[in-house]
Amino acid sequence: MDEFINADEYRAEVSGLIQEICSLKEQIAEKDKQLNTKNKELLKNVTADKNNPFDNPTDYKDYCGDYSEIQPRLGEPGYKIPVEINNVEFKNLKRQYSIGGWCMMFQFVISVVLSLCLTNGIKFLITSIHGGDTGVYDYMYSSSILIAVNMIVFLICNVLFTFIGLKWAGFRGVSMIKTRDFSFGKGLQYCIIAISLWLISVYAGTFVETILNKFGMSGTVDQEGLGETPIALAVGYIYSCIIAPITEEMLYRGMLLKVFSRASQRFGIFTTAFFFGIAHGNIAQFILAFVLGIFLSQITLKHNSIVPAIVVHIFVNTMSTVIGIISDINESAASIAMLVVVLLAFLGIIMLIIFRSDGNRLPASTPPQHRRGRAVAMSSIPFIMAAGIQVVYMIYSLALSRY
Repeated sequence: MDEFINADEYRAEVSGLIQEICSLKEQIAEKDKQLNTKNKELLKNVTADKNNPFDNPTDYKDYCGDYSEIQPRLGEPGYKIPVEINNVEFKNLKRQYSIGGWCMMFQFVISVVLSLCLTNGIKFLITSIHGGDTGVYDYMYSSSILIAVNMIVFLICNVLFTFIGLKWAGFRGVSMIKTRDFSFGKGLQYCIIAISLWLISVYAGTFVETILNKFGMSGTVDQEGLGETPIALAVGYIYSCIIAPITEEMLYRGMLLKVFSRASQRFGIFTTAFFFGIAHGNIAQFILAFVLGIFLSQITLKHNSIVPAIVVHIFVNTMSTVIGIISDINESAASIAMLVVVLLAFLGIIMLIIFRSDGNRLPASTPPQHRRGRAVAMSSIPFIMAAGIQVVYMIYSLALSRY
């Protein structure tokens, strides 16, 4: 019966195969265990990038600074920022937003108080010298006095709270101007792009003003008769074209953008643009400042410096001033100037498309960054008060200008 396999031999062979399979499984499991152990050891030695802790490829990682100042655990090997924020990180981040809020609130309040003090002090001196106050304020309004007061006050307050905010938040003042990868060609490109943004904002502001006028309201503050003397005009041009662009960029893109961008650059861009817009005190300029402020923030982040934003800001204000001067002198010349502006605006739109297609899109927020933006900022009382007080003041100014 050789052709039949012995049952005992068959069972022995099967048992041997099963044992061999079990042995191989044990070897594979042991190797997997060793591999997992090695991977865990490697992960323990890996630390997150402190300048880009959220691993966001759309962020400009050299701008925001060391995030371990906000989340101390970031220096621990293997630690990764979770979606939910813990108490320590929440407290430190809320403090940053509060610093920005306090600075903007005190900058506004002190500038208003200082303006009133200087204006009334000058009025008192003029009254004392001439022995009466009849027509004194009208004289001050039409002369260079109020414009000069405005220039001095905002020069002091903008610069003062720029450095107070930077010091308070833990940034060095020199961090505002460490310009990277900026050239004359890029500056020219940004200025032409800004022309298109300026023109779009002007038409948008005009449209909104037309709608408001139909309901008996106004989106601008009446400043007719303010600073009509040659000296007043010269002081106004110096302030508008030089002093304001430099000091406003120091305050908004130099200090405020850094403070509000600690966790989310997107939140920092839009929040800074809002504060920049609302500070101008009327709807038309709010639209312009908000739209332009977004672009100024982006090029500040891109080049890690306020220098490009200052160049563009000076250009826009100077262009607007020159067009206004030409319009007052000759309507035909003003029409030609506006035609040139429109043509450059079309070129600016093309340049903006190219700028965006080169990877220069606005930073997006990851889920962890989203949880650390508006939600944390709205828990800060100084942040809410800073925004609220300026909104109320703008509404008050617009209402007052109707009477």
